[in-house]
Amino acid sequence: MMASLKRGFLAFLLFAASCSDLSAPKRSSVTVAQSDPLASWNDGASKRAIVNFVTRVTGKGSPEFVAVGERIATFDNDGTLWAEKPIPFQLLFALDRVRALAPMHPEWKSKEPFAAVLRGDMTTVAATGEKGVLATMAVTHTGMTTEEFSTVVEEWITTARHPQTGRLYTAMVYKPMLDLLAYLRNNGFKTFIVSGGGVEFMRPWAGKVYGVPPEQVIGSSGKLKFEMREGKPVLIKLPQLDFMDDKEGKPVAIQTRIGRRPIAAFGNSDGDLQMLQWATAGSGRRFALFVHHDDATREYAYDRKDKLQQFNKGWDAAIAQGWTVVSMKDDWKAVYPSRDDQVSQK
Repeated sequence: MMASLKRGFLAFLLFAASCSDLSAPKRSSVTVAQSDPLASWNDGASKRAIVNFVTRVTGKGSPEFVAVGERIATFDNDGTLWAEKPIPFQLLFALDRVRALAPMHPEWKSKEPFAAVLRGDMTTVAATGEKGVLATMAVTHTGMTTEEFSTVVEEWITTARHPQTGRLYTAMVYKPMLDLLAYLRNNGFKTFIVSGGGVEFMRPWAGKVYGVPPEQVIGSSGKLKFEMREGKPVLIKLPQLDFMDDKEGKPVAIQTRIGRRPIAAFGNSDGDLQMLQWATAGSGRRFALFVHHDDATREYAYDRKDKLQQFNKGWDAAIAQGWTVVSMKDDWKAVYPSRDDQVSQK
C-alpha cells in the first residue's frame, strides 16, 4: 500500500532531515491492582467519563440503553493504541525491510534512496523527495502475495525493537488502552481499529496484541490482483492506492466496512477528527475521546505544532463539544505494560 503511506513518509523525511535528537524518554514501572477493570487509569474526570458512558448505555432499565448489536467502538491505532514516535512504526518497518533486502540488491549501494537508507543518512533520503518515497514503498510493500507480506510482517513484529526504548513494538502498546478495549468488550461492545496505517500491516498481529480480529481491522489499502500461481490462487499486492483511511476517509470506511455508526470513537490527532465527529453526530448517548501526548518523561510530549501528528483542530473541537481529552501524564498510572507482562489480549 505504497501510496497510502506517502503523506506520512514525506512528513517523516522532513522530520529526519531537521531533527537529530532521538534520545529515549525516561520510563518508570508502575504496579497496579487487578480488581479494577481500568486499574491502569488514575481516578479522575477521564476515567469517570468512560465508566459513566458505559454504565448509561449498558445498564438495564437505563433510558440511554443501547442494544448489544449497536455497541460499536472505533479506535485509531498510531498514537492511540500504541506509540508513534520517533516516526510511525510502519515506516520503521519499511526502512528495516530495505536493509534486510539489501544483500539481494547490490545495486542499492550506489542507488538512491536505498544507499542513503543503508548509510542511515536521512538527510539524503529526504532530498530524494516523492520519487524516493515511492521507490521505498514499492520494494517493501508490493510485488508479493498477501500471504508473503503477512509472513514478513509477523517475523518483523516479533523480533524488531524500538530504537529508543529497546522494547518489542508489541510492547509499545498503551496499557490503559488495552484495559479500555477489554472493558468495552466485557460490556458487550464490538471494537474496531480504524487507522491510516496499512490494513495488511496491522491484521497479522492485531488479534494477539489488541484482541481485535482481522475482519475488524480497517486501514489504508493498496490494490490487489488475483492470479493463479502453480495452480494455486493468490492475491498480489500492487503499487497503487485503493483507499486512504485517514481524516474524511475514516467515516467513509466505517460506513462501507462496518455499516453502523459507532457510538464511541477514540483518537489522538487531527487525522481522527472526522471519525469522532461522525460518531457523535448520531442520536442517543455518544462518546468521543482524544489521547493527549503530554508526558515527555514516560513517553513523548507533542500536540498543536508537531511536524508529523498534529493535535490542533481536534483539540479545539474537543473543547467546544465537551469531548474527553485524556492527559497521559495525569490520567494514566502506567503507559506501557510491565516488561514482565505478556502483551496478549483474548
